[in-house]
This record gives sequence, C-alpha cells and structure tokens, in this order.
Amino acid sequence: MPTELENLIGYCFKDQAILKEALTHKSFAGEHRSAHHNERLEFLGDSILGAIVADYIYCQCPHSEEGVLSKIKSNLVSRHNLYLWAKELELGRFLCLGHGELATGGRQRDSILSNAMEAVIGAVYIDGGYPAAEQVVLPWVRTQQLTQDSGDYKSTLQEFIQKRSRHTPQYEVVQTVGPEHDKVFTVEVSLDGKRLGTGKGKNKKLAEQDAARDAYARLKEASEKK
Repeated sequence: MPTELENLIGYCFKDQAILKEALTHKSFAGEHRSAHHNERLEFLGDSILGAIVADYIYCQCPHSEEGVLSKIKSNLVSRHNLYLWAKELELGRFLCLGHGELATGGRQRDSILSNAMEAVIGAVYIDGGYPAAEQVVLPWVRTQQLTQDSGDYKSTLQEFIQKRSRHTPQYEVVQTVGPEHDKVFTVEVSLDGKRLGTGKGKNKKLAEQDAARDAYARLKEASEKK
C-alpha cells in the first residue's frame, strides 16, 4: 500500500530503502553512524530534473533561442522553486533529521527541503527509471510559468506599490535561528506600519525576496477581488 508521500508525488517505490535514503539528512546519518544519506541522490536528482525540464521547455518553446531556454530552465529548477514544491508536498514532515537540525527548524529550512526534493527525484529515477521520474516531475512543471523571471520579487513588489502609493516597503529581520554556519532568517515587509508579508531564507537577501513574494501574492489577490 502506498505511503502518504508516495501518494503525494504520484509514484509507488518498489524499493522502500531508496526512498528512506532520499529522506535521510546527513545529520541523522551522522548521529546513527550510518553511511546512507541523501547527498548522492541529490546530485543525481539535480541532473535528472534538469534533463526533464530541458526537454519539456524545448518542446513548449519551439521559437525560443538557447539563451532564453537556459534562463527559463534556471528559473524553473532554482532552489527557491524546489523549496516551494517541497513545501506544497509538506516534505519536511517525512525527513529524518539529526537532533540539532530538528531543534533549529530544519524541517522548514529552504536548503534542506530543496535538496531533499532533488534527492526524491533521484530516488524515483533509480527505482523506476527515467519514465518514472517524468511521471513525478511533469505534473509539477506543467503548473509553472515558463518565464525568464530571475525571482526579483522586491522589484516587482516595489513597482506594484509605486502605482498606488508614494511610500516604499520596509524590510525587517524579526527572527534568526540556527547555528552560525547555517542560519535561517525570517523577514517581514511592511508599508506604513502594516505588515504585508513574511519570508524565510538562509540569508537576509533571500528572506527579503521571499517576504516580497508573499506580499506581492497577497496584494495582487486582494486587488483582483475588488
């Protein structure tokens, strides 16, 4: 019977051990003196994901030049996009993490989630081959916009607000957790004292971009309802 995660990704593993490896962070393996963790699968999954996405956009964008295709691909397989996909799947719930990572919010950390997403794709490829990996990746990639957008949500939010207000959004770090080498920053963006959105990232810049993305999505949705 498929596990909850298998139902979410739409693939049932023949070898459950390879799925377990994909979900095992090196911090957990270190604590349990095991050589099996997901970094090798992450490496493989990155390449498999790239190949599937490249084939998809090549077919979907028949008139685009190589440079444009490369930018679209980079945007689709960016760490931020993989992090968002992993969040949709609630992948963090299924990860095996060491006590230190658990104590510092590892289940929600963008780097851990995006890497685990690649590892799961690598595991699917090992277990079922390229068609199985396509079966997992293509339903997701079909929901994504084929855009060269580099993810500069701060500029997008700024332009949106400037059409409606003379003021500019303000960003503030409201929380920092984790060890010095792997901190997670939480940032709030506000306008005239009103909070617009919240974001997280491994540095202030990424957290600000995530907060701007959240704020822009909320403002755009509110404006469309008017």
